[in-house]
Amino acid sequence: MATIGTERLLERVETSLPGVFEIRPQVFGDNRGFFLETYNRARLEELGIEDHFVQDNHSLSGKGTLRGLHYQLRRAQAKLCWVIEGEALDIVVDIRRGSPSFGKWEAVTLSAEQHNQIYIPRGFAHGFLALTERVQFLYKCSDFYDKSDEYGIFWGDPELKIEWGAVNPVISERDAKNPALAQVPAEQLPTFGY
Repeated sequence: MATIGTERLLERVETSLPGVFEIRPQVFGDNRGFFLETYNRARLEELGIEDHFVQDNHSLSGKGTLRGLHYQLRRAQAKLCWVIEGEALDIVVDIRRGSPSFGKWEAVTLSAEQHNQIYIPRGFAHGFLALTERVQFLYKCSDFYDKSDEYGIFWGDPELKIEWGAVNPVISERDAKNPALAQVPAEQLPTFGY
């Protein structure tokens, strides 16, 4: 928990995946609207986030759009994600070879109304499903995007059994062709503890 004086500004909520957690901020509201900090390095360090974020990304998706499951290998990225419009089901999968939680996944609903965030360390695959008509999804990355370092896991991998809740999601051609986790060569997966 990050505090200023006696005031709680951020709450860290653990998930079932070690190192992946939800962040719930203190929101200050009145008749004018609201105010909150979406990023404060010192307060996030108090919660255990020591990454230096170098790139911000912003996507707009319509209801039923599914993006993922994506990851980077040589330029692995830790991510800090949140939604500023709508609601998204955020999915994180541990794909680190040798990890006790390899192949396990976690879901967190991110919403503009709750202002919550999710922190995802390096070594995890990530994706999200737009649950509302419009979803504006923002995320910070700890390394720069490199097209030659794009990897993915099939969103509907039958062995992962991810509960997306969408029967026919809108997906990209690339995401439709991603392999199941069991089909990914070992050298194309991160290693636990690197």
